Amino acid sequence: MSTRPVEAAATAEAAPEAATATRAETAVPTRAAAWAARPVHILRESRPGRRTLVAVLVVLTAGAWAGVRTTGAADTDDAAAFRFFDDVRDWVDSHRDTHPLFLYGVNYLRLAVVEVIDIVQTLMHALSGPATVAAAGAVAFLAAGVRTAILAVAGFLGLGLLGLWEAGIDTLALTVSAVLLAVLIGMPLGVLAARVDAVGAVLRPVLDVMQILPTFAYLAPMTLLFSIGEPAAVIATLIYAVPVTVRITELGIRGVSPVTVEAAAALGSTRWQLLSKVRLPMARPSLALAVNQTIMMALSMVVVTALIDAPGLGQDIVRALERVNVGAAFDAGLAIVLLAIVLDRITTGAARRAGAHRPVRTRLIRTGLAAAAVLAVSLVPWGTRHPEHSFAPVVNDVTGWVELHWFDATDALRSAVSTVLLNPLESVLTTTPWWFFVLVVAVVGTLGSGWRSALVAALAAAGIAGLGLWLHAMQTLATVLVAALVTMVLGILLGVFCAQSDRLAAGLRPVLDAAQTMPSFVYLLPAVALFGASRFTAIVAAVIYAVPPVVRLVERGVRDVPAEVVEAARAAGSTPGQLLRKVQLPLARRGLLLAANQGIVMVLAMVVVGGLVGAGALGYDVVAGFAQREDFGRGLAAGFAIVLLGIVLDRLTQGLAKERAS
Repeated sequence: MSTRPVEAAATAEAAPEAATATRAETAVPTRAAAWAARPVHILRESRPGRRTLVAVLVVLTAGAWAGVRTTGAADTDDAAAFRFFDDVRDWVDSHRDTHPLFLYGVNYLRLAVVEVIDIVQTLMHALSGPATVAAAGAVAFLAAGVRTAILAVAGFLGLGLLGLWEAGIDTLALTVSAVLLAVLIGMPLGVLAARVDAVGAVLRPVLDVMQILPTFAYLAPMTLLFSIGEPAAVIATLIYAVPVTVRITELGIRGVSPVTVEAAAALGSTRWQLLSKVRLPMARPSLALAVNQTIMMALSMVVVTALIDAPGLGQDIVRALERVNVGAAFDAGLAIVLLAIVLDRITTGAARRAGAHRPVRTRLIRTGLAAAAVLAVSLVPWGTRHPEHSFAPVVNDVTGWVELHWFDATDALRSAVSTVLLNPLESVLTTTPWWFFVLVVAVVGTLGSGWRSALVAALAAAGIAGLGLWLHAMQTLATVLVAALVTMVLGILLGVFCAQSDRLAAGLRPVLDAAQTMPSFVYLLPAVALFGASRFTAIVAAVIYAVPPVVRLVERGVRDVPAEVVEAARAAGSTPGQLLRKVQLPLARRGLLLAANQGIVMVLAMVVVGGLVGAGALGYDVVAGFAQREDFGRGLAAGFAIVLLGIVLDRLTQGLAKERAS
C-alpha cells in the first residue's frame, strides 16, 4: 500500500511553519546557528546502516586474522579431559560389583527396565500376526478414526510382506517400552517445570545437553553402566527422547488460559483439583503431541542402539551397512518408515480428537466393536506362510546403474564443493587461534543476538578449547557450515515453492515424511555408492536428513504472512518476485531464522554418523571412543565438544531470531 498521499498531506500541513522558520533564519543569519544545525544534519544523513557495519566488521576481522593466524597444529592425544574420562571409566569398572551406587542403584534400575521390556514383549508376542494387525487397526480406529485404522492395517501388513515381521515387532516393543518410561518420567517433570520457574530454569540447560549430545555418545556410557543389550538400549533411547516430552508438556501446561484457572480457583478448587480438573484436561492436545514426538524420537534412536546389540530392524540396517547393501537397507528403512507413519497418524489423530467429548454410549459401542473384531480375527485359523516381497534387487540394480553412469558427474560435484567451499573454509578455521575465535563469537553474538547469548556462546567456544580438540572441532565446524548452507539454499527454495503451490506441497509431503523418518544410517549407503567415503558423503547424508524440517518451517513462515499485507502489495503493483523479496521473506524472517537453527541442529546430529564414512574429525573420535577402549576418554570428550559446538551455533541463531522479533 502506497504512503505517498499521507506524506503529501503531512508536507502540506507543515509548509506554513517551514516557511516561517526559513524567513526567520534568513533574517538573522548567525554563524553559531549554522554550526549548531550542521552536526545534526550530517549525523542524520550519514548514519551508517547495518550492511555498512557488517562490511566494516568483516574487513577488520579479516585483517586481524591475517595477523594472528597459526599453522594449525594437531590436537594432543593426552589432554586432561581424556585422562579424566578414562579415570571415570576405570573407577566404574573397579567398583561395579562392590559399590552401593551400583549394587542398589544402577542394578535395580536395570532390573526395573528389564521388567518393563518383558511385559511389553510378552503382550506383543502373545498375539498371532493377524491378531496383531487387527489390534493395531482397532487402536487406530478408537484413537483416530476409520481412515487411520485402514492405514494402520496396511502398514502392519507391509511389515509381513517385506519379510521383516519379527524384527519390526522387536523394534516396536523397544520403542513402546522407552516411550512408556519417557512419558512416566517426562510429563511430571514438564508439569513441575511449568508450575515452578526455578525447576524449569534448572532443567533447561540439562535438556539442551541431552538433545544436542550425539546419539553415539550415549552408547559408550550406557554399555559401561548397563552392559550391552535391551536395557542399555531402552535407557539410551529414554535419555534421547525424554527432553521432547518435558518441553512440550511444559509448553502445554503454560498455555492453559489464566482466566479459566482463576475462575476455578475462585470457586474454591485446591491446587490438585486445578491440576487434575483444569490444567491437564485443557492441555490434553499438547500432551498427545508430546507423546507423538516422543515416539518419533524413540523410533529413530532405537535403530542406532542396534550397535549395542539391541534387537530389531536396526540389526538389518547395520548388517546392510557392513556389506554396503543398499537394497537390504532400503527394505529395513521402509519398514521403519511404515511403523513411524502408523504411529504418527494414530497419535496425531488422538491429539486432534483430544478436546472432543463423545457420549459414553458411543465410546462403549466403538470399543466393543473394536474388541469384537480383534477377537474374531484371533479365532480364525491362519496359515503360517504368507507372500513376501523385497525391493532389494531393484534398488541394488538402480544404485549400480547410477554408480556406473553418473560417476563423472558426482565426482565433479564432490571436487567442486570441496575445492570452492570446504577446503578454504576449513583452512581458515583450523588456522584461527582459539582465543581469536572466542573473541569473534563474543563480538558477533553481542551485535547480532545480545550480550547474554554472546556470553553463553563464547563460554561454549572456550570450553571446546579446554577439551583439547580444537583442530577437530574446527574441521567439524567447516563441514557443518557447508552442509547447513546447502541445506538452507535447498530448504528455502523448496519451502517457498511449496508455500506458493498447494499441489507441489501435497506432492512433496509424503517424500518429506519418508526422508524425516528414515533412519540416518540408510542415507549413508546411497551417498557412499555415489560419492565414495569422504567428507562430502557425510555432507550429502546430512543435507538429506536436515532439509525436510527446513522446508516445513520455511513453508509455514511464508504461509503465515498476513493475507491483507500480500493483497495490499499486489494492489500497489508488486510483481511476484517483488512480493516475495520485499514482503513475504522479510515478514517470514523469524521463521527463516528458526529454520536455520533447526537445520544446523539436524546437521550436527549427523556429524557422528558421517564419521562412519570418512568424515573424520569429532565424528570419528566419537565412533572410535565407542569401538575402542583405549579411545574412550577422547570419544566422550569429542561428544561434549559437539554439544558445545551446537550450543555456540544454537545461541547465535536463536538469539538473532529473538532480536529480529523484538
